Amino acid sequence: MNRVCLIGRLVRDPELKYSGEGTAICNFSIAVDRQYKDKAGNKQADFFRITAWRKTAEFVGNYGSKGRLVAVDGKLQSRSYDKDGQKVNVVEVVADDVNFLDKPKEGQQPVNDMAGEQIDDSDLPF
Repeated sequence: MNRVCLIGRLVRDPELKYSGEGTAICNFSIAVDRQYKDKAGNKQADFFRITAWRKTAEFVGNYGSKGRLVAVDGKLQSRSYDKDGQKVNVVEVVADDVNFLDKPKEGQQPVNDMAGEQIDDSDLPF
């Protein structure tokens, strides 16, 4: 089983691009805090490269910005390529689902399309 679930903050604004066929691709990195601090009392973090495709890519590219708190669910993928005669190995997370866990910055549209709508409790499944 290959499953990864991460919660962290966007390191920089996501990069949304489109392939020649029009497929959306979004690359971004998140910083995930470790549960412990170093000897000096400073928090430590791990940095993960994430790639999202299609609708998920457009969602992150349109609503993501540096510092936003996100939950990423996906799978690990490794690949390699040659750069200047050297083989480069890359491990990244391919996102199946991305959710924002904080409010958008002032001036951005809300992530939830139903923001501000009233929901009748009888409509809830629980």
